Amino acid sequence: MTLYSFFKEFHSGFRYIVIVLVLLALVRAFMGWLGKRPYGEGNRKLNLFAMISVHTQFLLGIILFFISPMVQFSKDTMKNPVTRYFTVEHWVIMLIAIVLITIGHSKSKKAALPEGKHKAIAIFYLIGIVLISVGIMLIPQ
Repeated sequence: MTLYSFFKEFHSGFRYIVIVLVLLALVRAFMGWLGKRPYGEGNRKLNLFAMISVHTQFLLGIILFFISPMVQFSKDTMKNPVTRYFTVEHWVIMLIAIVLITIGHSKSKKAALPEGKHKAIAIFYLIGIVLISVGIMLIPQ
């Protein structure tokens, strides 16, 4: 197993952990926001772990960016959909998603009322998971 294949498999498999944690955080946030439930320590920890998992996935992606044969910097990079995707599109989409999830987490920490905390997570994590899903679905086959 090469270093590239190890990180590719790790990055590919870890995405399921990310998706599960973000979806769990989303479901609890919507239940809390719409059900006017209190924001407890369990909510805070789940939201934090979801954000940490997204950041960890991004770090794995950065490693892959530097060792992947799919990332190329040549005059033909933008003409080839596979190299364009891995060199430009994928990491830009994911970075935007991570920034939004991080903003949502930060806003939830600053909100005074439980409803505001749940609402920040629900909105920003939802946009983030939609972008992550789009970024995954766009992977060239």
